Amino acid sequence: MSEVVDFKNIGSSALGKELSLKECEVLAGIMNVKHAKEGERLVDEHGEEHTLFLLVEGRLEVLSEMDGEDVVVYTMSPGEVAGTRAFVDRAPRKATLRAKGDVTVYTMEPDAFESLLDTRPHIVYKVMRGLFRITHANLLRMNQEKDQLSNYISKSGGRY
Repeated sequence: MSEVVDFKNIGSSALGKELSLKECEVLAGIMNVKHAKEGERLVDEHGEEHTLFLLVEGRLEVLSEMDGEDVVVYTMSPGEVAGTRAFVDRAPRKATLRAKGDVTVYTMEPDAFESLLDTRPHIVYKVMRGLFRITHANLLRMNQEKDQLSNYISKSGGRY
């Protein structure tokens, strides 16, 4: 298990889509590596930490509390990013992240990211565009799932 952030993994992720390999190297310099075992929680819903997570290996379950129980609402694959809202807004977590098997993530803290504003504003801009795209894609996915569920319940819009 490597303890060094591989900048190539950043470039092939949703976060690094617009970044050159050189820019990914700069970003890798402010990120850390975290490993988790099956069932380990990286963050809890309502938690105050603002870490951004880039999943590199394994799968992460996104859990939301419903009626006092944790329910899996999404399972992340390598290259996906979690924690965008908490990272940008520094607001409490809206979901729990739990390892499904052995997991490796790269983490980034808001203060470390903001340290690039003076020296690498173009990288900050590109990453923020990436965070917006990720958030927008998540919103679109959730809206599609809501529509499918609504169609299923009302028996409209498809065969059931």
